[in-house]
Amino acid sequence: MARATNGKVEKLLSKTLRTFTLYSLVVLAASVPAYYYLVDDIWLRELDEHNTIIADRTKNELNRLPLTDTALAESIALWNKIQPGTNLQKATDTATGPDSAYTVIRQNLNASPKTIDRFRGLVRLIFINNKPYLLTVETNVEETEETAIAIAALTLVFFLILVIGFLLLNRRLSVQLWKPFRSTLSTLQNFNLNNQTAVTFERSNTFEFEELNTALGKLLAHSIAVYKTQKEFTENASHELQTPLAIIKNRLDLLLQKETVTDRQYQIVEEINTTLTHISRINKNLLLLARIDNQQFADNEQIDIRQIAEQCLEDFKEHADQKNILVNVDLKNDIIVEGNNTLATILLSNLLLNAIRHNTQNGTINILITKHELCIANSGKAGLNTSAIFKRFAKTSNEHAGSGLGLAIIQQICHRHNWSIDYRFTDNLHTFIIYFK
Repeated sequence: MARATNGKVEKLLSKTLRTFTLYSLVVLAASVPAYYYLVDDIWLRELDEHNTIIADRTKNELNRLPLTDTALAESIALWNKIQPGTNLQKATDTATGPDSAYTVIRQNLNASPKTIDRFRGLVRLIFINNKPYLLTVETNVEETEETAIAIAALTLVFFLILVIGFLLLNRRLSVQLWKPFRSTLSTLQNFNLNNQTAVTFERSNTFEFEELNTALGKLLAHSIAVYKTQKEFTENASHELQTPLAIIKNRLDLLLQKETVTDRQYQIVEEINTTLTHISRINKNLLLLARIDNQQFADNEQIDIRQIAEQCLEDFKEHADQKNILVNVDLKNDIIVEGNNTLATILLSNLLLNAIRHNTQNGTINILITKHELCIANSGKAGLNTSAIFKRFAKTSNEHAGSGLGLAIIQQICHRHNWSIDYRFTDNLHTFIIYFK
């Protein structure tokens, strides 16, 4: 199962859908005030046209009637009473100029109850019976706010429809569009380098997925070739190095048995023999690390950690007795894990051998198995260098000289099985803890 290093895992389409949804929400929200100003501008321009028509019709109707000045004055007075939004009066200035449009907010006398409304007005100089008059026409402006609210509500409805559509399309695309990707992912998850078989990906009509499959095919083919080369080197090195070392060691043993040697010669042969044994151990450990790195161990076995620990204690009991080491054991809990039994045995053997080899005379070893942990602690004088404790050939202590690979092998086996290991030094005790879950 995929794991996120920080935060929760999300599908790619879900991330893009959230981005598109937020972007759509911002755009639609910004469109509401734009709609408001657009509608308001349309209303005002329409009312200006409406007021112009009323002004033209008023002028034409009054000029068409054969009215005397007295009758015209009476008609204008009556007109102003019955048309509160229209005002016609004699002009004091006969200079013609452009029409003057304005917007005013005042009480609407025609509404019941009385309300404060907005009006669009037009002021125009007209001539009736060749006399100048100033005509004012005001028309109530429809509530632009109500129109904008209606538009915003309709926009919200369409936004919801858009989001629902995105969700449905997202599910459909997730199944159809990403089908080749899921097929490729399934093939990679089932790929096992130990099988050394070529991988064939399902063909796709999507350029990006086909390009990905081609690149992965080349990468896996190269990995298989490199793996074969490393495996052959490991196998050849195992035979080609161990055999000469064994022959040299046997020749030295024959020399000591059949030839008369001086004490100095005997000492030199023993030093050579000790060095060969050390080289042979390093060679075996390096080959073991290479095999672990190349994943040449199967990991589908059920491992009984308690049983392996008991067997290792039995095997190394004599080594512990030679240094008069007191071994305290608490193996009441059972730990059954899945992995490679051989590697698990090597892990516990190395831990126990280290606890004996790096212990003090008349020291102690404490072994504890809990529900998910294995703890091995041994007495010591000084803590190890924690920054280099699991590095290959790193010198962590001056007390004992080893191959420098034991703890590196232990850590590599833990990584191979997704276990974790921790070291601490407290109360003159070196403590290694293996966490199996």
